Amino acid sequence: MGTRLIFGLLATVVVACVAGCTNDSSDTFTTTGTVVFLGFEGGFYGIKGDDGNNYDPTNLSLEFRKEGLRVRFEAKELTGQASFHMWGKIIEIRHIERL
Repeated sequence: MGTRLIFGLLATVVVACVAGCTNDSSDTFTTTGTVVFLGFEGGFYGIKGDDGNNYDPTNLSLEFRKEGLRVRFEAKELTGQASFHMWGKIIEIRHIERL
């Protein structure tokens, strides 16, 4: 292989890693809220945040799928994604606990 080709491949790997290998802990947020069951679109559980936002978690475990349950959670908003629910911000929960 030529030197230019090797450096080109190395540069591509470095750029891809910088774009995709970053620590996304700064993208997370923590808030409190109340779990709600919404009966449309086949029914699903969301969280009405005390911060005034509605959250549509992609990974709310069965243990927390209880209407009226008060929770504190750390999550990452999944921007650029769509949901059939069309209700609230789509999030991935990183940590959740009962209040």
